[in-house]
Amino acid sequence: MNLEKEKNKDFIKMAWAKLEQRVRVIKQGGGKTSLKKLKEKGKLSARDRINQLVDNSNEVFEVGVLAAENMYEDFGGCPSAGVVVVISKISGKRCVIVANDATVKAGAWFPMTAKKNLRAQEIAMENKIPIIYLVDSAGIFLPLQDQIFADKENFGRIFRNNAKMSSMGIIQVAAVMGSCVAGGAYLPVMSDEAIIVEKTGSIFLAGSYLVKAAIGEDIDNEFLGGADTHSGISGITDYKVKDDQAALDKIKSLIEKIGDSSCAGFKRSEAKAPNTLDPDMIYKVLPKVRSKPYDSYLLLDQLVDEGSIDEYKKEYGQTLITAYAKIDGWSVGIVANQRKVVKSKSGEMQFGGVIYGDAASKATRFIANCNQRNIPLIFLQDVTGFMVGSKAEHGGIIKDGAKMVNAVSNTVVPKFTIIIGNSFGAGNYAMCGKAFDPRLMLAWPSAKMAVMGASQAAEVLLQIEKSSAEKSDVKFDEKKEIALRKKINTNYEDKSDILYAASQLWVDAVIDPSETRSWISMGIDMANQSPSIEKFNMGVLQV
Repeated sequence: MNLEKEKNKDFIKMAWAKLEQRVRVIKQGGGKTSLKKLKEKGKLSARDRINQLVDNSNEVFEVGVLAAENMYEDFGGCPSAGVVVVISKISGKRCVIVANDATVKAGAWFPMTAKKNLRAQEIAMENKIPIIYLVDSAGIFLPLQDQIFADKENFGRIFRNNAKMSSMGIIQVAAVMGSCVAGGAYLPVMSDEAIIVEKTGSIFLAGSYLVKAAIGEDIDNEFLGGADTHSGISGITDYKVKDDQAALDKIKSLIEKIGDSSCAGFKRSEAKAPNTLDPDMIYKVLPKVRSKPYDSYLLLDQLVDEGSIDEYKKEYGQTLITAYAKIDGWSVGIVANQRKVVKSKSGEMQFGGVIYGDAASKATRFIANCNQRNIPLIFLQDVTGFMVGSKAEHGGIIKDGAKMVNAVSNTVVPKFTIIIGNSFGAGNYAMCGKAFDPRLMLAWPSAKMAVMGASQAAEVLLQIEKSSAEKSDVKFDEKKEIALRKKINTNYEDKSDILYAASQLWVDAVIDPSETRSWISMGIDMANQSPSIEKFNMGVLQV
């Protein structure tokens, strides 16, 4: 037994166990009492609706379960941003499913609710797969209306996307299984087909109280906007069903009849398991201390199909590993940070996790090759940034990095990013961070994301504070310096933790390392529904 590897395994499994415990609480939504009340109304919970809609409840990939975590505490919190988003199969077709959680503030929309809904629509649009809305929402959460109503990426963008997806031929089906009020009433109408549940489903721009206040009309909500009204009088809904289960069955039937479309043609052969005798090895590679080096090839061995690696320019630009391989049978191009110290053929010692000029140039060419060959790209991030110093600057590190960023930006094959460890500074960008449109952005529980490491940031911020104090003739003694450094470091650590990133939806999911292959495989299968209509063109490059 290797004691160091066992410590590594224990560390990452403990981190995952803590996240799982948090997620179990989040999945209770508004709590057991709220779930009980929902059941008494004859309604299923958001998660029960999803589990009964999909083909296999064990093959559900949830996006943004940690969204809004530790946010909106003045209002009692908003677990999972009050909406459940998953990718799964319905009647054999890969779909995005969006289900309002009526146990969280009656399904009201918080700012993060809008952001999460927009991310769900983005996934459907990029991959041209159907999106299903299970609607049960009281509309915008009024105390925070100023943060969700008027901006470009706010509530209104949902309806703009409804219209855009319709023009793109992306199937949208909405089932109104509870309230659907105010601006939210446009969502089912702008979907291709709308289902409404008797007694519990309702759609109106203004409820009975507001109608009374506005125009003096006395009317009950059921006659104003219930199932009978919209199925037989207004014609807004297309199908009236008796209960939640009937609505879910109707969705299954509609999806089953959708015809097949052309695929992107990504290569898939028979899958092979990784070449490993120890199924726990994937947990043992990453050091508990994140600054310690390790050999990233050991990590690749746990992720790719046995015997499938063809490494590109192995002896050049060694701080980045570029390789063609297969994951669950899918052909992929992998760009991974090498975390051990390497020695270049010219004799230079290069730090692991740092992108040097030669590595950036190699990656640029490799990314271009993958685009030319229609091979999806996988970025495995454990990066501290680009090399700095006079030698790097004189050698043109900025232009080498810019070329890599250009290639990533203009890539037309799907990209998938997994943050294994560090994701710092411009390294995040070059390795296909969130701003560069990965189809899925995933992270391990060991991940950290920030503009730089906590200790470096603390030193920079401390120097700024000391300089400011000197200008004001304020004494800055050693005791004060230690206290300030500790405060800065603690705050920075909290904000760079992957839980914080997940709460902001900077990553789609924090996953168990052992699930990495299945997430990538699902992602490529999803992306295969969307042939690229663009040609790869990097444009003008600095030489």
